[in-house]
Amino acid sequence: MPVTPDQQAEIDALRGEPKQTLRAVSEGMEAHLYKAAPVLDHGFVRVIDYMGDDAAICQAARVSYGKGTKSVSNDAGLIRYLMRHWHSTPFEMCEVKFHVKLPVFVARQWIRHRTANVNEYSARYSILDREFYIPRAEDLAAQSTVNNQGRGEALTGEEAARVLEYLKGDAARCYDHYEEMISDEGQQGLARELARMNLPANIYTQWYWKVDLHNLFHFLRLRADAHAQYEIRVYAEAICDMVKDWVPAAYGAFEDYRMGGANLSGRQLECIRKMLKGEEVTQESSGMSKGEWREFMGVIEG
Repeated sequence: MPVTPDQQAEIDALRGEPKQTLRAVSEGMEAHLYKAAPVLDHGFVRVIDYMGDDAAICQAARVSYGKGTKSVSNDAGLIRYLMRHWHSTPFEMCEVKFHVKLPVFVARQWIRHRTANVNEYSARYSILDREFYIPRAEDLAAQSTVNNQGRGEALTGEEAARVLEYLKGDAARCYDHYEEMISDEGQQGLARELARMNLPANIYTQWYWKVDLHNLFHFLRLRADAHAQYEIRVYAEAICDMVKDWVPAAYGAFEDYRMGGANLSGRQLECIRKMLKGEEVTQESSGMSKGEWREFMGVIEG
């Protein structure tokens, strides 16, 4: 179950008691507040709180108060200018706090983004639930032969079935021993902070994750990318759906310039100029390595 009965009761209570406010409000984000978007088999993402909107980005950029005579189109144009020229500070004026439930091995990837405030569920004080991420059969894949960090073709037949049984059996066995070790029935019981080391990396944890929009965009650019690991990408995609409703102009610029754009080196730009002039350019004449050339061709050929 992604959301426990107690968490759902808290969500229902908070949504049932709306409060008036004088602060800037994003109607799109208000619709997401406290709702849990399910991710993977037991995970979720939900917005706890946020600050700012598209107008706050423009206000910071202009260092002024109120909308004045500026129109929505002017604001959108300014935001695109800021994104295009990598002006990050105005985007830092917006912040959002998420409650995320995710497998531990995904959390270890996620925490590499060290520009957020994080408070994680503590297995030193509390007992973790018996909830593990078990991939769908179609998500089990062999190691990629061209990318040391990626996946190749999906496992099939008996191999896929055997791997799934290993994942389920090992997780259940580890949790059984975890429960036995911390039990104080007829024994002293091992401290929770020690017993937790026996739990597998696919057990679920939870945290509050607060980040400004500039650093959130950096996270999404990497983790919502098609090349990102599936298990973290689906969380990033769920967050994208929330952010595009929160700051539609900023998200549109981000989607265009960051997600849909490409950064080229000086050497790559020179190759493009030669190609436009009709000159033949090869990997050998480009001065690029095979890997860099392959990535370059992927950009220009689509």
